[in-house]
Amino acid sequence: MASADITPAQPKGATGLLLLADGTALWGHGFGHIGSAVGEVCFNTAMTGYQEVMTDPSYAAQIVTFTFPHIGNVGSNAEDIESRVEAAVGCIVRENVTPDSNFRSKQLFDEWMRENGKIGLSGIDTRALTRYIRLNGAPNAVIAHEPHGQFDLPALLKRAQDWAGLEGMDLAGRVSRKKQEDWEGGWWSLGKGYGRASRQANPHVVAIDYGSKDNIFRNLVKAGARVTVVPAKTSLEDILALQPDGVFLSNGPGDPAATGEYAVPVIKALLERDVPLFGICLGHQMLALAAGAKTIKMHQGHRGANHPVQRVGGGWGDSEGLVEITSMNHGFAVDGETLPEGVEQTHVSLFDGTNCGISIKDKKAFGVQYHPEASPGPQDSFYLFEKFVGMLG
Repeated sequence: MASADITPAQPKGATGLLLLADGTALWGHGFGHIGSAVGEVCFNTAMTGYQEVMTDPSYAAQIVTFTFPHIGNVGSNAEDIESRVEAAVGCIVRENVTPDSNFRSKQLFDEWMRENGKIGLSGIDTRALTRYIRLNGAPNAVIAHEPHGQFDLPALLKRAQDWAGLEGMDLAGRVSRKKQEDWEGGWWSLGKGYGRASRQANPHVVAIDYGSKDNIFRNLVKAGARVTVVPAKTSLEDILALQPDGVFLSNGPGDPAATGEYAVPVIKALLERDVPLFGICLGHQMLALAAGAKTIKMHQGHRGANHPVQRVGGGWGDSEGLVEITSMNHGFAVDGETLPEGVEQTHVSLFDGTNCGISIKDKKAFGVQYHPEASPGPQDSFYLFEKFVGMLG
């Protein structure tokens, strides 16, 4: 029930609102889509790539607070979209969206947000909101935009309080593609379209789509694979019928334990058949669950393009101890204390020591919690795609 008091009161001229489930109201200026949406509020520390963030399916049912104040100043374009399925429902920014200033821009960010059904809120003290999340955890909330400033506050508060949250929620099945497809694509405007570079003679990777990003597939193809993408709930029999040289487990949103109910049995069976496996983010968590580990909900999660990760195991030789600066987006993590015998921790976060990579002994199977494809972010970890494809020869 909506029993909490809503504070502070609406100031004059406010057309946008973030209403937390505890009744805290953050008022500002709405932009983009007109309406309201419920989700978990998180923060992202990346200084670039806001369009890629807003179209990453791993952000499904989430409201992204950008800590970088100037969002929207390079506009938007069709190529920086990571996926055309459900992703972030809205974003919160410090400064008002300004006119675009970039040679690749085809549309104002405000217009793009409106056309894609995403709600924006500007004029918010994003530093204070980020501190709130760090201290209290990621809250459930409603983001709303109404140009005349007319909000049904009791109804919005009830909606925020009634939302169950991400824990226990399987979102991967909701954002996954619905049919199998051979992936082809590239950076066409930059003259790097890969087209049919994925020839029949190349190693065949079947990618299970739990909420994938396009740049993952670009990097698999660039590393020398041909890629067939299949829906999240594809059966073991249908995967094996494609005669894969290896199977890729994609990123995605929601609680890994919930997605694991249908994903883990398939991955276990692939491990038993010694099929090479590579998992990213949610795919990494699925691999860990299949190997016998557990996952946990994080207090605030990791989201940004500046996360240091150290190599700590897995036979790195002279490069053990090396630190990679990585892109991350996850609110759940593999519990490193639960890794069973035969599963080695290969990477850890230098921010909080959480697990960021595993390798399964005597198997060609590994996973990383971060996003080696970047988009946005650093390119320190591109080598992982070559490592995986190199296993398939």
